[in-house]
Amino acid sequence: MKITESYQLKNLTLPNRLVMPPMCMYQAKDGFADNFHFTHYTTTAFGKVGMIIIEATGVTAGGRISDGDLGLWDDKFIPALKEIVDEVHRNGSKIGIQLIHAGRKSEAGSYRRLAPSAIAHSERYAVPEEMTKEDIDEVIKAFGQAARRADEAGFDIVEIHGAHGYLIHEFMSPLSNLRKDTYGGSTENRGRFLAEVIDEVKKYWPSEKVLQVRVSASDWDENGLDVHEVGNLLLPLKNKIDLVHVSSGGNVNRAIPLKPGYQVEFAHEIKQRLDLPVIAVGLITSLDQVEEILSSGKTDLVALGRELLRNPFWMFEAYAKDNQLDRLISSYARAYRER
Repeated sequence: MKITESYQLKNLTLPNRLVMPPMCMYQAKDGFADNFHFTHYTTTAFGKVGMIIIEATGVTAGGRISDGDLGLWDDKFIPALKEIVDEVHRNGSKIGIQLIHAGRKSEAGSYRRLAPSAIAHSERYAVPEEMTKEDIDEVIKAFGQAARRADEAGFDIVEIHGAHGYLIHEFMSPLSNLRKDTYGGSTENRGRFLAEVIDEVKKYWPSEKVLQVRVSASDWDENGLDVHEVGNLLLPLKNKIDLVHVSSGGNVNRAIPLKPGYQVEFAHEIKQRLDLPVIAVGLITSLDQVEEILSSGKTDLVALGRELLRNPFWMFEAYAKDNQLDRLISSYARAYRER
């Protein structure tokens, strides 16, 4: 299997198997996308990345990771995002947006800090408020309305952020969720918030479009989530989602044993458990490494984060190696041909 091969997701045909994962740029003002975001994302599309996922975008103002993050809690954000979507499409790539509530890790403004339980993430963060049922319902509705706006902006994909210690992950993990009601305790209860978010999103996100979830497959803590329990959390939801973007960590301060491709096995296990396509990510850099991972069958798509920040034209080299320079604009293809 090669990175240059197309991939079918429902009605969506990705031109290749390369993904740019959502990465916060911290350049937004008042939640709006501007010329920076337009240039950043459309350059990546010009670079022929198959799937581009826009950075974590707050479903509420207080649900952003920081004041510098994008927002989608109001219709006023749609036009600027639609400009990006349209230009990405003109370049042949597909585009998604990641929807987030940052929970206890939010550092946006002077808003209320909400979490499943009143436990601070670390000494750096304030102790959050334990969410009431009314708070939970309001955030769930906000995810649904953000999905509606994403559809109106023309996005191909919505990704629900359930990883990296943000609100959905906080509900999922026993390290951050000590609730005694139907949202805490058992694995089923800790997965309830994600399940209700998905159900709300599906009211507004067209069934023919791709809905995916990003998860942390491990808390890297013996008392936290592991890949087996994450699989159990997702299993009842497998018929409601189309793809899983598999990462790890972020919920507690723990050293992660980093090595090249360190999260690929997590992606493989989730793929096997759910029989769903997955994205693998994490210290994947070279073309040889990407194709080895794809050929192993452990993942369907591969995401490159910092590597695409260093070189948004990374995919050009892959097409050149595969003798597919005809997929590049001719003036750029000349750079890969012998004189």
